[in-house]
Formats: sequence, structure tokens, C-alpha cells
Amino acid sequence: MELTINGVKRTVSAPESRLLLHVLREDLEMTGTKFGCGAGICGACTVMVDGVATRSCITPISTLAEKSITTIEGLADGERLHPVQQAFIDAQVPQCGWCMSGQIMTAAAFLASNASPSGDDISEAMSNNYCRCGCYHRIRIAVAAAARTSAANEVQS
Repeated sequence: MELTINGVKRTVSAPESRLLLHVLREDLEMTGTKFGCGAGICGACTVMVDGVATRSCITPISTLAEKSITTIEGLADGERLHPVQQAFIDAQVPQCGWCMSGQIMTAAAFLASNASPSGDDISEAMSNNYCRCGCYHRIRIAVAAAARTSAANEVQS
């Protein structure tokens, strides 16, 4: 099967029922996407499929033909971090870091569809991603900062 991951077409030799998370981590050695609960609940495994935040631990590769998959490894533009990645660093969000790639991917997909979110919008958008360390306040701060940065970058363009 051919999958487009981070803009690159990759041929994957796996049963169509194989879950995207396992293809990424085990077959392609792209370990930025994390295994959390394995049931699509916690959000640690979140990637984007055609720009939509998607739980890779419950997504069979059979559903991904002709779709564009973006992982944390493909979010940056070369050496330039995505505004969400930079905001998470600037706000010193991570403690253990296990959920961060899923948090970042969820936030990036959210901000692509809502460039000027309210605090309540951010809380709602991020509410289905769990953080064992309880970094929710810093996550909200980082998402708001990324929205401001993205808006400022658009004004300058």
C-alpha cells in the first residue's frame, strides 16, 4: 500500500488492517507519534490526516489511501518550527513529554481551522488530549501564543 506521509509517498508492506501508529513507529521508525492508551482516548498518538486531527492508534491504514498524513516529524518547515512547536518550547510546556506530539498536532489542526480562538475555544479543542503531568494551563497558554504568532505572521505576509 502507498501512503503519503509528510509529503513523501511511502510504500508500506503491511496488512490493510494494521494501525497507522504501528506502521509509523515500527515499520517506518518514525517514533515522534507516541503510544498512549491504544483506544483513541488519550490523544498521544494524534497525527493529521488531510489536516484533521486523527488518532493513529485506532486508524487502519486501509482508510488512508490517497490521503495526506502529517506527523510531528513533518510539522516544521525545514529548520523553521511550526508556530505551535515554538510556542510549546517558549512556554516550557512539557514535563515528561509523552503526550506533547499529540498535543501539538491537535493544536496545529485546531488553529488551522480557527485562527483567532477564544480561551474557551482552546480549552474545548484541547479537552480530549490528556496530559499525565497536568500541564493543561501551559498548553492553553502555548496554543493562544501560537494563534497570536500565526496571526502576526499573516499580517506581515
